[in-house]
Amino acid sequence: MKIAALFPGQGSHAVGMGADLAAAFPEAGEVYSQIDTVLPGLRTLIETGPLDELTLTANQQPALVSASVAAYRAWRAHTGLTPAFAAGHSLGEYSALVAADALSLGDALRLTRRRGELMQAAVPVGEGAMSAVMGDPATVQAVCAALDGVQPANFNAPTQTVISGTRAAVEAAGTELKARGLKAIPLKVSAPFHCALMDSAAQGLAPQLQTTRFAPPAFPVYANVTAQPNTDAAALPGLLTAQITGAVRWVETIQALAEAGAEVFIEFGPGTVLTGLVRRILPEARTLNVGTAEQVQAFAL
Repeated sequence: MKIAALFPGQGSHAVGMGADLAAAFPEAGEVYSQIDTVLPGLRTLIETGPLDELTLTANQQPALVSASVAAYRAWRAHTGLTPAFAAGHSLGEYSALVAADALSLGDALRLTRRRGELMQAAVPVGEGAMSAVMGDPATVQAVCAALDGVQPANFNAPTQTVISGTRAAVEAAGTELKARGLKAIPLKVSAPFHCALMDSAAQGLAPQLQTTRFAPPAFPVYANVTAQPNTDAAALPGLLTAQITGAVRWVETIQALAEAGAEVFIEFGPGTVLTGLVRRILPEARTLNVGTAEQVQAFAL
């Protein structure tokens, strides 16, 4: 059975995530021990909070990578299974690359800490915005193309597209989309992710990505910006740089995974956001979640 391993992005975090895995499985425990070595203090923040501090982008990003990788490594050790493919939503692409042995956990923690810092600093608080739009994605693209300062950021589901940009442009797009019969819901976010306003973050992270050691992924990892499988280590710095300002093409990614033969989609880490999106994209798809020790121990295909 061909498994597609999926890894969540920002918003799936919770205080205490992964702590039960670290206590129950040595492989997960090793992940949490490494957090202390690479980013001192983050493990305590993950395990005990406070939530508002864990939610800060620079903390949330490496914390989610840690929890997702801990779940994946515990599952792999317990079941002996290996996925045929992997994909991660935005930040989750780093977790997917760690799972595929293309990126070390330590480097992933350092990169995502810096990524979070740069993304938060790219736009002054209050100047950017994001909205979730319910309706035809082609209409969303057309409205964004007619306005300066706003663009599609996440193609999450066939009728859910997130837009991102300056506050004024996102609000103008929302007004026009509502006039066309679509529903635009402002999101509570700390910055306008996956749009041109993140260019300084992309340029800031690029040198660190270029000097990071990447290995060929052990199985194809589908890139957010292309929705295509990649096993070329040399391509990874460019793909991860482009991802910061480019749209997450999640609908195309899931469709491509299905076309490649994926039979079951497993979301590793806290939350159930991605499996929910998969079912909206592929209503007949089989989905499973692995984010707790109980889910690992009870896992069955």
